[in-house]
Amino acid sequence: QVQLVESGGGLVQAGDSLRLSCAVSTRTFSLLGMGWFRQAPGKERDFVAGITRTGTTTYYGDSVKGRFTISRDNTKNTVYLQMNSLKPEDTAVYYCAADPDSSYSRNYYIANQYDYWGQGTQVTVSS
Repeated sequence: QVQLVESGGGLVQAGDSLRLSCAVSTRTFSLLGMGWFRQAPGKERDFVAGITRTGTTTYYGDSVKGRFTISRDNTKNTVYLQMNSLKPEDTAVYYCAADPDSSYSRNYYIANQYDYWGQGTQVTVSS
């Protein structure tokens, strides 16, 4: 069983930075494509960023390109989301997710493709 635990959320002001972490309990972390999604109240869960098993390829949603950076440390079973220049519209619950499928590079933006999810961490950006 794969378990994911997010941390690092909080209340910040517009323009500030935050780094989210997702610790993954599994012996096969290096075989997982990893993603971050977010969900604001009354809205669908949206793709934010994804990273392949080895970390060589990253993907971003249009609204966060140039501001957010996803990375992973396979020695620590952890994936990170560095969020810079935060905006009030970034306010949401952020979820970490894991996809063991080898087709990850084709489906990274599809929430239903991820088999495992964390409980989420709240990020609130005030104006």
